[in-house]
Amino acid sequence: MSTPRIIGGSAKGIRLQDVPGDTTRPITDRVKESLFNIIGPDILDIDMLDLFGGTGSVGIEALSRGARFVRFLDNAHAAVQVIKTNLASTHLAQKAEVQFADAFSVLRRPADRTFDIVYVAPPQYKDMWLQALQALQENPSWLAEQAWVIVQIHPIEFNEQTFDHFKEFDRRKYGSTLLLFYEYVP
Repeated sequence: MSTPRIIGGSAKGIRLQDVPGDTTRPITDRVKESLFNIIGPDILDIDMLDLFGGTGSVGIEALSRGARFVRFLDNAHAAVQVIKTNLASTHLAQKAEVQFADAFSVLRRPADRTFDIVYVAPPQYKDMWLQALQALQENPSWLAEQAWVIVQIHPIEFNEQTFDHFKEFDRRKYGSTLLLFYEYVP
């Protein structure tokens, strides 16, 4: 797999460090480009929560393209260090916060701020994407009005779901990656 890089905005072209081992599955440039084509100018001046940070590629791309703030969560020390390194190399660290934390524990706490986009790209084949949406539904204080929750999973993980407070408004499949777009409906 090729080294992830920033493909647009102020940090365009900067290569990112990978998390050692095979615990993360970095998003491909093709999928990331498609994702940000869909988000478009809606990324400007938003706050984003990257629940399973990995390399930080998606959140850093958002910052590079004009997001106001991104909080990264990951429960792997190696991933947290890589995200911090990647934020430093892109000169975007001042607009971010990186927490060594379990996403589900964080989502059970009272929110200390709201987010316009929550990006969910968890370890594969464990239904963690579904657990994340259920946690957000049980504690929606993390979500800004009209927030989006964007899920990145392998297509075989998906099964049709109905949520009380999330309405799917787009779905895109790119090879072994499925992107699901939900709007928060209070």
